[in-house]
Amino acid sequence: MTNDSEPTQVETPVDPALAEQAAPQHESAAESDADARVHELEQTATEFKEKWLRAEAENQNLMARAKRDVEDARQYAVQKFARDVVEAAENLRRALDSLPAQTEGEDTVVTKMREGIESTERSFLSILERHGIKSDNPAGKAFDANLHQAMAEQPSEEHAPGTVMQAWTPTWTLHGRLLKPAMVVVAKGAGAQ
Repeated sequence: MTNDSEPTQVETPVDPALAEQAAPQHESAAESDADARVHELEQTATEFKEKWLRAEAENQNLMARAKRDVEDARQYAVQKFARDVVEAAENLRRALDSLPAQTEGEDTVVTKMREGIESTERSFLSILERHGIKSDNPAGKAFDANLHQAMAEQPSEEHAPGTVMQAWTPTWTLHGRLLKPAMVVVAKGAGAQ
């Protein structure tokens, strides 16, 4: 006797060739999806690595720039003060230049005054140099608009045109940066007017 309430299953025959074909296609699709995901993750990792390297390089540049800015601020913070101090050095030189030329038998007061001012000037210039303030006498050198201020131009047969004939004041620099330009007289060609 058969029970009509249970459904009967009918087994359909499976072609073994079709079953073998379907299994590799299914595995192949899964491998392909996995390979695509791995490739996607590798690309993402590469992008993040490049972004990190750029950020790291920018950070290094920022730190170097900040260090340079701090060093510049330290070296050049006294620039206004240094400019005023070199005025005192120039005044010592003017005091020496205003004394009469040294002669045999000159008054001892004048000799001692000259020696005292010369000693003070040497000491003062030495102190300035220890702190990065240097002077340069441009007489005989080519005129450089970055370092010299032409106060006059004179014809000269002894000097090439554009040569500093006379320096009224030296060029002053603070750690290699121009502090005060030299006041100079520049030669122009003998025939130039």
